[in-house]
Amino acid sequence: MELSSVILTTGGSVGFFRLLNAGVRKLPMPESACRNAWKWRNISTSFVHSFITAIWAVLCFFRQPQMAEDLIETHSVFSHALVSFSIGYFIYDFLDMVEYQKLSQSWELLFHHMVVIACFGFSVLTFRYVGFSVVALMVEINSVFLHLRQMLRMAGNATGTLYRVNSIINLGTYVVFRINTLAWMTRWLVLNRDNVPLLAYTLGSVGMAIMTAMNIVLFYRVLKSDFLKSSTRENKKEKEM
Repeated sequence: MELSSVILTTGGSVGFFRLLNAGVRKLPMPESACRNAWKWRNISTSFVHSFITAIWAVLCFFRQPQMAEDLIETHSVFSHALVSFSIGYFIYDFLDMVEYQKLSQSWELLFHHMVVIACFGFSVLTFRYVGFSVVALMVEINSVFLHLRQMLRMAGNATGTLYRVNSIINLGTYVVFRINTLAWMTRWLVLNRDNVPLLAYTLGSVGMAIMTAMNIVLFYRVLKSDFLKSSTRENKKEKEM
């Protein structure tokens, strides 16, 4: 992809997600979610991005399996477009949070988005590490269930069978596609230190350190909310009986 195509894809992605957000505004919303309508629209839009990106990332390696053997140079227009498309989403989401949320509430995600935009931007502009970026986007497989979890909670369905099933799948995919993927990427970066320029290595190392820390904290919060608390409540009921 030429630079003009990158700009067009990224800009088109920003516009697409803004239109999608506006479209969600016109759809029926659960009554319990009306208290925070912006968050419902934001998460719904993020859910669509995760769904599209998860399928797209898998297809990138399915269409070009040799990319897995060379994450630095090997890539296709299809995979390059995916990374550009995701940059557009993160720019959209960054602007959406700046407009509707207080800095004290969103600074962690804003910082996360800036790091992702910088790393992905470096990749699409230099036409290197595109495969590495696509591996990073495999975490969106888990994000599908993570966003669905938030939507179910906002809709007041945090106790039903669907929520419990989603919680189990969410936890499993979190370990496989977030924690394991981040660990594998960190290992790859260390093993390929001699093949990666200092700027790219520094950017990647800082990005991986931040992502790992944030994801460990998020994993603990999800585990505590969906499993540890429910176990505590069950133990209390048994003691009362």
